[in-house]
Order: sequence, then structure tokens, then C-alpha cells
Amino acid sequence: MSSSALHKRKAVKIGTHSGTFHCDEALACWMLKQTDRFRDAEIVRTRDPAVLKDLDVVVDVGGEYDAGLGRFDHHQREFADNFGHGYTTKLSSAGLVYRHFGKEVIGKILGPAVSSDDIDTLYLRIYKTFIEAVDANDNGINQWEGDAPPKYVNNTTLGARVNFLNPNWNEDSSPEVLYKLFMKAVELTGSEFADHVKYSGQSWLPGRQYVQESFDERLNIDSSGEIMQLKRYCPWKEHLYDLEEASGVSGQVKYCLYEDDREHVWRIQAVSVSPGSYISRRRLPNAWRGLRSDELDKVVGIPGCVFVHAGGFIGGHKTCEGVLAMAQKALTME
Repeated sequence: MSSSALHKRKAVKIGTHSGTFHCDEALACWMLKQTDRFRDAEIVRTRDPAVLKDLDVVVDVGGEYDAGLGRFDHHQREFADNFGHGYTTKLSSAGLVYRHFGKEVIGKILGPAVSSDDIDTLYLRIYKTFIEAVDANDNGINQWEGDAPPKYVNNTTLGARVNFLNPNWNEDSSPEVLYKLFMKAVELTGSEFADHVKYSGQSWLPGRQYVQESFDERLNIDSSGEIMQLKRYCPWKEHLYDLEEASGVSGQVKYCLYEDDREHVWRIQAVSVSPGSYISRRRLPNAWRGLRSDELDKVVGIPGCVFVHAGGFIGGHKTCEGVLAMAQKALTME
């Protein structure tokens, strides 16, 4: 949906709720302030309807979602919007603002050199890898199914760090103090978002062509199609999952080979079953795990081995030919 209706008014103030603050409205405010329309706008924190009605744009408060009027709340009973494009997670104020202004914000962060096609690609990718988690966290949506407790507690998420900026129960929580801390949250969320956009546009996206070429040529490396060799190391995992799915061969590639220029060795890495998973599609053979150098050479039967991690998810060899031989042999073993 276009934000053109908002351009009819002079931007002066962004409104959000007072009191305890959260990740979603902090990030929403930061994104708005990256746009031409709201770059110089003041942020007002209030729950007073009489004040909110005169503000140019309002996020996470007010009980109304109307982009044309600049109203981006998600707390109303009937609200059930998601991002679309196959996503089902209910939007928070961050997701709402991103839906309407995300492409402009990405363009501002990356500059004029980025093409409109690349912005379209990044717009979808950044929702998946950054914004959706903010939406889910704010709406209380678990990452896992069922009622089982998590295996460990993670208090390092962006949402958790924003929550920690709020005053403790026995500290000063006056409006003045809360406003200063909220502005810290705006900068925190914005800085992390901008870093993620820069990584996506300047590192992740350029790497796609290398993974595409390597994926297309995998049958020339090994007829099984289960080994992919990168001509140049780059972030490859997410691209591989996308390319496999698009080609109808999801789960096919078991090992990715690439040269580690920093260590001057070739790596063999087992592909995980899904993004972020620690479970590999096919770990390196049990007999190799935890061994190094000469000891590993004897067991593998290929001179020049460097190591195989005890977890079986990664190993190394001194040469390209040697690491390929390791991968081909690993496909025949448990």
C-alpha cells in the first residue's frame, strides 16, 4: 500500500504510547524517521486520545490501522493482518510500518546504487530474517509447537535487550526518564536493523550469483548431486535452501566445499536440515570425528587431512582434490 496519502500533510510528530516500551514500536519509530516524510519528526509518547488525534502518524496505540491516515496499531480485537507472501504471523507495529515503508527505508540505508529489483528481493528477505521475529515476539507467538518448555533461556534477543532498557520496579520511572530510555531503544533497534540491511544488501545478495553457479554445476563435481563446491566462499546456506526448493530437489545437497583463505585449507561442511538447525542432513562419518592430521589420514585413507570436528558437521583438507575425495567417501559411510 502506498504512503502517498501521508504526503499531503507536513510531518511534524510521530506518536506512540507512554509507559513501558517494547521492541516493535521502538523499531517502528526508527524506520519512520528514515523516511523523507518523517525524518525530522518529533516522537511523542502518550495514551491521551485528544493528543494522539492531532499527530501526523501514530504507532502501537490508538486502536486503529489505517495507513492513509497514518495509524498503525495492531491491538484492536478484529486485527489479524499478516505480511502476506505466504507468512501467517500477525503483524506488530514494526511489521505494519515495514509493510508500508520498508522499501523506502532499505533504499535509504543502502543508497542509490541498489536497484529496485534488489530492493524487492531484500524487502522479502529482511521480513523473513528480522521483522517477523519482532512481530512474533510482540504478539506472544512461540517458535516451537506445544507446551514443552524451552531447552534453554535466551535473554540476548533484540526484544529482551529493549525490555532491559525499561526501569526496574524500584527505579525512577517518571515520563522524563522513560522518554530518554525509549530513545535509547529507538537507536538500539534501528542500529541493529540497519546493520542487518547492510549485511543483506552488501554481503548476502552479492553472494547469490556464486551459489547459483555452484549449485547449477554440482553434477559436474559429483554425479550424485549431493556435493556442491563454491568457486568463492560467501554466505551460502540460505541461498542453497532457496535454490533447492525452486529446483524441486530440497534436501539433496549433503556437503558444501569451499576454500578458507584465512586458514589456507579447504572445508567440507555438512548442510543442516533447515536454517538455524544444528542437525545435519548427513554428518561426516563417525570414525572420522574428533581426529586430526596424521591420525585422521590413516582412518580416512586420504593424505593431507586437517581435521574433522567431534560433532561431525565440518572438516578440512589441505587441497581441493582432497576435500572432494573426503566428501565422496563420506557419502558411502555412516
